[in-house]
Amino acid sequence: MSTVPPMGGDLSRLRQLNALTVIKTLRRAEAATLSALAERTGLSRPSTKEVIDELSTMGWVEEVPPASGTMGRPARRYRFRADGGHLMGLDIGAHNIRAALADLDGGVLAETRRPADPGAPLEDRLAAIEQAAAACLALGGLTTADLWAVAAGTTGLVGPEGRVVMSASIPAWRDLDLGGLLGEMFPCRVLVENDSRLAALAETRRGAARDARDVIFLHVGRRMGTGLIIDGRLHRGFGAAAGEIAMLPEAGWEDGPVDLDDAAIVPDGLPPEDAAGFTLAAARDGDPTALDAVARFADKLAVGTAAAVLLLDPEIVVLGGGFSRSADVLLPPLRSRLERVCLRMPKLSASTLGDECVVLGAIDYAIEHLDQLFFAPDAPALRPPVRPATSPSGPAPA
Repeated sequence: MSTVPPMGGDLSRLRQLNALTVIKTLRRAEAATLSALAERTGLSRPSTKEVIDELSTMGWVEEVPPASGTMGRPARRYRFRADGGHLMGLDIGAHNIRAALADLDGGVLAETRRPADPGAPLEDRLAAIEQAAAACLALGGLTTADLWAVAAGTTGLVGPEGRVVMSASIPAWRDLDLGGLLGEMFPCRVLVENDSRLAALAETRRGAARDARDVIFLHVGRRMGTGLIIDGRLHRGFGAAAGEIAMLPEAGWEDGPVDLDDAAIVPDGLPPEDAAGFTLAAARDGDPTALDAVARFADKLAVGTAAAVLLLDPEIVVLGGGFSRSADVLLPPLRSRLERVCLRMPKLSASTLGDECVVLGAIDYAIEHLDQLFFAPDAPALRPPVRPATSPSGPAPA
């Protein structure tokens, strides 16, 4: 029985899919030989060799020199050229601004941090962002012209096209075209997203919720917020307002850690930003006054968390943000309160990324955008690794 050979376009499509399969196998992995790649991808060795040759010509893959002292003729090994492009993540918080430079696999190459004043004028905050980014690029020996994408996480309600609708923590962040302002600093694609959502993304990609499909991230610190991952995808909601539990007065989240800040055990004269940490440390040492304050705080934290758990039935809830360093103090009372009301108790874990969660989530967000441009099955034909053309700022494609 004869078969009709594939048309030319079908053959081209097959080569594209084979190339994407090889790239996916090589990314974030050790260099591999042709035989190993053929085994992992399911391609024949000749097909694998053809794909590797094509990807090497394009610049996506390169041969790795044999290790010094290797005897005989070693098999050739190949790696994905993650250093072929660079991106930047920004964490624009009320009190600090972080910038991190990364390669195409999300490996952090340099990082800087600058203090910020929540009440500072807009111009001063934008200047601090630019200074943090410039210092980070200098550490990496690069300039803004080397960046393929920049993703920024910021406090507040972030709407379409990177506009911050409002922020309780940063008064100047109101109806602000942050994406457009950052676009004036960086000659590449700029993405802007809520910081709690990016923190949730980072935890599912490289943190405590790695590979989990349904996740609630609790952003607990000087302010309170949540980030949601549903079916493996960042969830924004219809109007990008999903997870804003702090807006519900009954949850008691709007005032943040007031129970910890105002505990009777806090000594006079202690800087306000250190009060909650003092109370949590005292609770760890068993101080009854501090433990009472933690219990009151846990009562409030549990209200919003339980509502989210009952609604979404997540696999895991991650306690992150500044207070993740005191997870040993906060998780036990939170767990006991959730167990009383949740039909199915999810796994409850502390963040493994700490203060880095937002900036790492921004990096992962930028990578997702670039992956859609270059490596998605429905992307245009694979092309050599060059910086994508600048396009309007805003959220990455869903």
